[in-house]
Amino acid sequence: MDGALEAALHAMEAKHAHDFDAPADRDDAAGRGSGDGPHTFDTQRFLKGLDAIFDAHDAAEKAGPYLEQAAVDAENAGDDAGLLTVLNETMGFYRSQGRHEENQWIVQRAIELALRMGLEGSEAWATTLINCATAMRAAKRYDQSEDLYRQALSCAEKVFSPTDRRIAALHNNLSMLYSETGRLGKAESELREALRIVEASSVNADEDIDVASSHTNLALVLLQEGKLEGADWHADKALLIYAAGHLEHSAHYASALAGLAQVRYAEHRYADAAEHYRRALAVIEECYGKDTDYYRITKANLEQAEAKSGDSPSLPSAGGNGKPAPSPASGTGSRSGVPTGARPAAGRTPAGRPGTARRTEPDASPVSGLRLARAYWKEVGRPMIEAKYPEYAGRIAAGLVGHGSECYGFDDERSRDHDFGPRFCLWLTDEDYAAIGERLQADYDALPRDFRGFVRPAASAFGDAASDTATDAAPRTTPVVSQDVPQPLKDVSHNVSHAGAEAGTTDGATLTPRARGAFRRDGVFRIGDFFESLTGYRQAPAPTAPHEWLMLDEATLAAATNGQVFADPLGRFSTTRQGFKDMPEDVRLALISRRLGMIAQAGQYNLPRSLERGDGAAAWLSIGEFVEAAASLVFLINKPMTVGYMPYYKWRFAALRRLSGRVFALLPDVCGGLETVMRLASAACYGGAGFGEGGKGAAPAVETVERTVERIAADIVKELAREGLTRSDETFLEWQRPYVEEHIGSDAPCLHSL
Repeated sequence: MDGALEAALHAMEAKHAHDFDAPADRDDAAGRGSGDGPHTFDTQRFLKGLDAIFDAHDAAEKAGPYLEQAAVDAENAGDDAGLLTVLNETMGFYRSQGRHEENQWIVQRAIELALRMGLEGSEAWATTLINCATAMRAAKRYDQSEDLYRQALSCAEKVFSPTDRRIAALHNNLSMLYSETGRLGKAESELREALRIVEASSVNADEDIDVASSHTNLALVLLQEGKLEGADWHADKALLIYAAGHLEHSAHYASALAGLAQVRYAEHRYADAAEHYRRALAVIEECYGKDTDYYRITKANLEQAEAKSGDSPSLPSAGGNGKPAPSPASGTGSRSGVPTGARPAAGRTPAGRPGTARRTEPDASPVSGLRLARAYWKEVGRPMIEAKYPEYAGRIAAGLVGHGSECYGFDDERSRDHDFGPRFCLWLTDEDYAAIGERLQADYDALPRDFRGFVRPAASAFGDAASDTATDAAPRTTPVVSQDVPQPLKDVSHNVSHAGAEAGTTDGATLTPRARGAFRRDGVFRIGDFFESLTGYRQAPAPTAPHEWLMLDEATLAAATNGQVFADPLGRFSTTRQGFKDMPEDVRLALISRRLGMIAQAGQYNLPRSLERGDGAAAWLSIGEFVEAAASLVFLINKPMTVGYMPYYKWRFAALRRLSGRVFALLPDVCGGLETVMRLASAACYGGAGFGEGGKGAAPAVETVERTVERIAADIVKELAREGLTRSDETFLEWQRPYVEEHIGSDAPCLHSL
């Protein structure tokens, strides 16, 4: 069901395999004549025929039958090698078309055939394992995929030379798997190893396009981790390589330019971002023309950066003098990445990217809650555990997950007036907690509260606020109410010291009641208790309990699966967390159906009827229901395992903008459409009176809103069709629900609307 996503991913993968995702076709498979069948199978003719199909862009209709016939021909000819080639090509094509269930059989058949042929330990074995692993990754069978990749890597390291770029491609594939499963630290490590190999194999690394692409790829992962200094250095280094090698007319150069623009945008260096998007646009026009999504997306990014650039002067490029700046000491380490084509930079950047740590000054290091937490754990927490609990150091998981804007990566300066500071969570098994839990909590409470100019707010894990937080500064007199917990709670007025606010500190602060006691957000927890406090479940419901999954709203699941895990030696916490990310497919499809129904009911039916009646209040509420359902649908279509869940209302659009700016995002234009609808809501519902709409009345706004709603619905239908979830082109989304629900395997009544 991920045809578009997988096509994009595969188009960027290593060059050791054929381009399955730009298929095409021909009538004869491999020298098959008009008779009953061939006596021999011509592998080269088969591949040329497949390439011809790809070149003609006829894959949707012709590639499937062509591959099926080729498999029959090779089998009839008794050509095992030819059949294995066909199966490898079929795996890639099925993956590109989202035919994941069928692909499981192809994967099994290919492995069995390779073993029967005695290929284990050969180059052909490594290539087959790579293709099988990639197919399993696309099918969201991550454990099996990782195992196959590891087997492939073990084989490749024996049969290929240490500098063979196919090994670098394998590390890149592993990095994509880790990125998709939220293990960004491992993704970064794999990319660094890949870049090391590419640089070692290069005659001149300073002019090698593969090395340049590797730097761009690594920059994007570092950006995703919030390591802006490293991201900027590697993105800038990529451009220097393109310039030194006179490679500026390569199509990959546009990706490198857009990658640096994305980093500069995250740094709030909007003028620089606009300049690099402008240059990327020129290359895209040269290589692909203007009538492409790539051009349109990059142009939209340019316009957004230009709109912002008036508020943020351009800053000098790290390599603007023709020489790369030294690789940052913090958060970068040795430089590594991936080969060209494996995962080029996006031509699209998130709108606003509020989740990325920002610079407070041109030369200051970016500070975010997650970055601060990781440093606090590394420099203060871990040494304490190694000194006082050496026998448990290899058993305790650490990280920051749960409620709080920093756990979503959306904290900014405004977030620091409540519950902000250096902190982390320690997660223990039940047995370990019984042995050391309370003592470890006491040691955590005793850790230095002052760290890098920030102060950990005082509170007791087993009581209320601590009392040792006196400050010379005048207390804040306005109520401060945490909005970071989606559950409805009564407003609580709480005085928070504002000393040092201009420097971004929270000296002397105490926690708001929402972050204390049973609601505490850091310290020592039993693994099961931690998840139970967030979701009501100590571990994710079973796939066979869809009714329990449906009782968990997306905001709750988002809180349980956000943040970062800094260490997890036993893997117990990560496994439990991953269970909540792995929403059963039947549940996902049922929720998609429900969202389709609400989009149709609220946006396509009740909104125009309410506007016709002149009932502005009803229309306004209809817009709210429509927007919520459509935003949720985008996350569900993109799959929570890969992109996470939609968070609660405060961060809903921050998360949606970030998702919509990802390289492989599905339905990327819905976010902008929803914001258009909300922007025009006052004029459409109330004629603009008192809302600064210029007195034009409701008619123009109503027309735009209704047109935007229908455009969003049409985009959704196209995506459903691309994923094979519908056979209908009906754009009133209520009528799409039966088609989607046909794919639900369970007959549990809670999963069906009809």
